[in-house]
Amino acid sequence: MKCECINSMLVSHFFPYRIASVHNICVESFCLYNLKRKMGGFAKEVEVSTSLPPAKAFKAFAEDLDTLLPTVAPQAIKSVERLEGDGGPGTIKKITFAEGYGFSYAKHRVDVLDKDNFLYTYVVIESDFFNNTVEKISYETKFVAAADGGTSIKVTTTFYTIGDNQITPDLMLQIKEASEKRALILKAIENYVLANPDV
Repeated sequence: MKCECINSMLVSHFFPYRIASVHNICVESFCLYNLKRKMGGFAKEVEVSTSLPPAKAFKAFAEDLDTLLPTVAPQAIKSVERLEGDGGPGTIKKITFAEGYGFSYAKHRVDVLDKDNFLYTYVVIESDFFNNTVEKISYETKFVAAADGGTSIKVTTTFYTIGDNQITPDLMLQIKEASEKRALILKAIENYVLANPDV
């Protein structure tokens, strides 16, 4: 299925100050159609690009993500609280979303934070988004050097449903909307890092 672009009203609602002038952010890479059955769940493999070099991209989208999220996207992310751990594997964190985001919170568990190989894996273990259908969502992110000096970010997202529950059309729509919002946040982080190279 062809990608649909984010509606400009959605952009202006969540990011009125930073990227309100962006009316069509293509999120083909985040559209979750044609999910593939994977061991215990449904997986989607996507690839996106950024002009940030791998080390900088890994720092922004993995190591410094907790700090950058509420700073760059306060209209979407209210706070990020570390509940357990030091930021490395085993860390549990709670993301509280801003009012009107669509759901209120999510708890993440960091499984891999490999600075040498630019690999970041975390699992959403709890959220009101799950709605008694989803058990957990796993994100495996690899940062690979691109020929132009930027980075190819390869993301494998796996949805694990409870019992025999299937990915229904209603849930697919919710996943798509959440993915669009996530794409906006990632774009805002990229813009912020480009504008603040010392970050």
